[in-house]
Amino acid sequence: MSLELLGVSGLREDPAGSLALSIWYSNVRVMGPDSVPGPAVPWRKVLWERQPFPDNYVDQRFLEELRRNEGIRQYRYWAVVKEAGFVGQQLSCVAIFITLWLYMEQGLLPPETLLWTSLVCALLGYGLHQALTSQVESGCEPRTRLADLQSAAIFLSFTFGFSPVLKTLTESVSTDTVYAMSAVMLLAHLVSFPYAQPSPPGSLSLNAALFASVCLASRLPGALHTFAMLSCALMVFALWPCLLQRLRENAPSQFMGLCVVVCIGGVSGLGSQSPGGAVLLALALGCVTLLCPLLLVRLQRHKDNIQGPWDEAEIHEDLSHFLH
Repeated sequence: MSLELLGVSGLREDPAGSLALSIWYSNVRVMGPDSVPGPAVPWRKVLWERQPFPDNYVDQRFLEELRRNEGIRQYRYWAVVKEAGFVGQQLSCVAIFITLWLYMEQGLLPPETLLWTSLVCALLGYGLHQALTSQVESGCEPRTRLADLQSAAIFLSFTFGFSPVLKTLTESVSTDTVYAMSAVMLLAHLVSFPYAQPSPPGSLSLNAALFASVCLASRLPGALHTFAMLSCALMVFALWPCLLQRLRENAPSQFMGLCVVVCIGGVSGLGSQSPGGAVLLALALGCVTLLCPLLLVRLQRHKDNIQGPWDEAEIHEDLSHFLH
């Protein structure tokens, strides 16, 4: 519609025409359908109502709802070091297992000695686990000692019976390939291990560790060596994390001390076979348990997480009644 038809043709020649035009337009914009002046329509953040604003319009209150670092958890260095201790001890457990395999492969460790040592450690660990287990288990019935004994007997029987088969399992595979597969599987065990809740261990990490154990045990001299190595692998990779989780929950100070002992044992044991490997392990433990927590704490100050009206809507109302 032209300005002449609206009766404002003189505004073009008027020196103050622009000001008059803006005043006239504002009056027209707030007029109702009956040409009665009404109040200006405020902008509302709704989609179901037609408003005299563009779809992408926001007012000056848009950034007033900006929130920074809401709900960000502040970490303390020694608390992070304590949690990283689980990662370090698991790395040391892998080193201890490899050290035991090297001793058996070189004939320096008899399988009988490893079996009896594993049996004594398993009994002591089981007793400590039962002592740390709470009397009331939420949501499930506690396992009885008879059920635990039955499970252990079944595993040991099947492992002992299949030891001759497992001994010859990788005869047609080259030694380099077996070592490469074992290294990859142990690395997969460390990467996929559920460090936050390791009791029971994750199926992927446990299967990867047992696969590596079978590969390494098949290179040992006899079937008894294979049985002893697999029994030790079950204790290190399946039972030990459960006990350590109980210690972390019920005895935090003893948990930290035990992690330190395991790390020292891993470095010392690997150093007796490979000094270079022990140095690499010590550097990896220092990086995981000391350097990485320091970087995490230092980088928290640079974190800038923003929330505002542009975030997706979160429905907190219980909508289950709509499903019936």
